[in-house]
Amino acid sequence: MNIVKAEFVKGVIGDDYGVEDTLPHIAFFGRSNAGKSSLINSLVGRKNLVKVSKMPGKTREANFFCINDEFYLVDFPGYGYAKQSIKDRNKMVERIFWYVEFSQARPRSVFVIIDAKVGLTALDKDMLNILQANKHHIVIVANKIDKFPKSALKEQIALIKKEAKDIPILTYSAKTHEGREQLLEKIAGILTSSPAHEDTIH
Repeated sequence: MNIVKAEFVKGVIGDDYGVEDTLPHIAFFGRSNAGKSSLINSLVGRKNLVKVSKMPGKTREANFFCINDEFYLVDFPGYGYAKQSIKDRNKMVERIFWYVEFSQARPRSVFVIIDAKVGLTALDKDMLNILQANKHHIVIVANKIDKFPKSALKEQIALIKKEAKDIPILTYSAKTHEGREQLLEKIAGILTSSPAHEDTIH
């Protein structure tokens, strides 16, 4: 896949996840400070498509970006940032749960971005359990791999794979763009497969 067009379409604060066309959704979830915004900018080849804040958890909307006029990349606010008020955190989680459980705009796949150095946190595991319970196709992307020497990275990814069980894992560096082609290939494969067979894509 070669991304030649990436446009912001709308930001959602409530539960209006519908769009006028029938283009598929690819959703990106992640704990605050996992580097999701930087990863998306790296993926689409744009520096500022997604605003990167120095304060994790500042994003309040689920943002829809139309990619190549072929699909929507839906970027959800990060979950689980300690400095947010309980009220704000709960609102964000409620929006994610609504999209996952009740929205008619069911994503073709949910990519869960984690910090490779931190690994799967309790919040990440809870999110994965909820996604699995609602039968979503899931891919984990371990970001920030540039912070590891190769030997240590191999051990850490092996540990994450053990915890993730059958969920496929990709590695990525938003800083060096390592893993970009593999992630684009994964998305392209999901988009070209039929929804009924997505869970067989690894």
